[in-house]
Amino acid sequence: MSQMFPTPAPGSPVTEPAARATGLTKVYGKGETRVTALDSVFVEFARGRFTAVMGPSGSGKSTLMHCMAGLDRVTSGSARIGGTELASLSDKQLTTLRRDKVGFVFQGFNLLPTLTALENITLPLRLAGRKPDPAWLETVVTTVGLAGRLAHRPTELSGGQQQRVAAARALVSRPEIVFADEPTGNLDSRSGAEILGFLGDSVRELGQTVVMVTHDPVAAAHADRVVFLADGQLVDELHEPTADAVLDRMLRFEAQSRTR
Repeated sequence: MSQMFPTPAPGSPVTEPAARATGLTKVYGKGETRVTALDSVFVEFARGRFTAVMGPSGSGKSTLMHCMAGLDRVTSGSARIGGTELASLSDKQLTTLRRDKVGFVFQGFNLLPTLTALENITLPLRLAGRKPDPAWLETVVTTVGLAGRLAHRPTELSGGQQQRVAAARALVSRPEIVFADEPTGNLDSRSGAEILGFLGDSVRELGQTVVMVTHDPVAAAHADRVVFLADGQLVDELHEPTADAVLDRMLRFEAQSRTR
């Protein structure tokens, strides 16, 4: 299964996806060192939805996120955010697009230790020479549950609180899409559940679009949809997933890969 374009319900309005890959191929190296990380992937990420991307180690899930977020150039095919074809942009234009239209939440938080939580949250806007919308900033801070911690620096915050700062930073510029790469990987189960709950709230209550790479079936079960990669290709998807259903699919793919 290499094509994952959802079919709209009869009579429903056609809405451009937040992001789309069409025949996306990514190759690293040449000759004997050539590795095809993604092999003609077709997938859409609908607006206002929470999608998890899963697959065995080396399946290409992080490469897909990096190409869709404009962090890595595709070898062939197309990667679009909204109506913008990323391959058509210069490096400077890509930097601007990532700053203005894409939010990022990484496993390592990536906070500046000398800045307060509030300063870390608003840093992307300040770098762009823009002021935050006070009402939207308050909404994001309230949703993420940081109202009482904004004056604290990262060393004064727990891991879960630091990741919430990173998540708020990703949302404050009202991006078209947020990419989260193993956002719970450095957190205990309680903090991880809080972050997943916040990401879900940002979709349901703030209308955000979230794409999360994860290896954790419990984390994936917070999403509206899970797409599965194996050997650089999309091989399956689940809607309204449960942790047990996700785990069953993952075990099946891993068993198949061992028999090849």
